[in-house]
Amino acid sequence: MGQAEQRADTAFTEGHVEVDGLRIRYVEAGQGSPVVMLHGVGGLILAKLHDELAKKYRVMAFEMPGFGQSPANTASQSVKDLAQTMAQAATQLGLNSYALIGTSFGSRVALWHALQSPQQVDLLVLVAPTAVLPERYTMPVVAPDQIAKLLFAHPENVPAQLPADPANVAKEMALVQRIQGASRDTELEDKLGQVQTQTLVVFGTADKVVPPAMGRTYRERMPNCHFVMVYDAGHAVATERPEALSNTIADFLDLRETFIVSRRDGRINP
Repeated sequence: MGQAEQRADTAFTEGHVEVDGLRIRYVEAGQGSPVVMLHGVGGLILAKLHDELAKKYRVMAFEMPGFGQSPANTASQSVKDLAQTMAQAATQLGLNSYALIGTSFGSRVALWHALQSPQQVDLLVLVAPTAVLPERYTMPVVAPDQIAKLLFAHPENVPAQLPADPANVAKEMALVQRIQGASRDTELEDKLGQVQTQTLVVFGTADKVVPPAMGRTYRERMPNCHFVMVYDAGHAVATERPEALSNTIADFLDLRETFIVSRRDGRINP
C-alpha cells in the first residue's frame, strides 16, 4: 500500500481491492473496532472527521467505483448493485462486522448494504442522508460557483479549494443519475422498517439540500433509530462541524443502544 493524503497527525495508507471487475481504492488509518465510510457525490476527500475517528477506531474509507480517479463505472446498474459491490469489498479486506457510515448519497448505499447484509453491519450512521425525501421533492440544482452556498451554512468560512476536475464531476454525476433514477427510492423507503441495525441519523440544522426534519422519518420508520441535529451546520456537516460530528458518532459507536439521545430528537450545540 502506498502513502495517501495526511490530515493533522494521522497518516492514511492507500490500497486497492478488486470486486466485480472493478478496482476499488480505499484509505485506512487507526486501530480498534472497524469503521467503514462511504462518501457522498463529491467523492472521497479525507477531512478532519476521518482523522478524529481514526484516533479511536480502525477507519476504512472507500472510494466507490466511478468516483474520483477511478474509471467510469458501467457495471453497477442500481444503488443496490453498488451496495453489494461495497459489501464484497469489505469482506475481501477481512471485515466481517463493522460500523458503517454513509454520507449524503452514500447513505443510500449504506442503507441498501444494511438491508442486504445485516450480519456485516453492526452499527449504522447516516450523515445528511438523501435516502428518504419528501413527496414531489427534487434535489436543488445550482451553478458550480454556487455549490458552497448550497452545501454550507457559512460558505464564507469554507477554505478555498482547487476547482474540481470537470471531467470527473461529469463522470460522477452521470453515474449517480443513472443508478439513482428518480429522486426518491420508494423501494428503499418501504423497507426501512426491516432495518434492525442500531442506527444514528445526523442532520445539520441549516441543511439546504434535504429538509432536516426528514430525520424524524427515519426515526419513526426504523425500529432502532436515533436522530440528532448539529446546530448551525449545512449539508456538509462533516466539513462545517467536524468535532461535533465526530464526538456524536463516537458516543454512538461506544454506547450503542444506550446512546444518550435514546431515540428522541436531539440537538448538538457548539
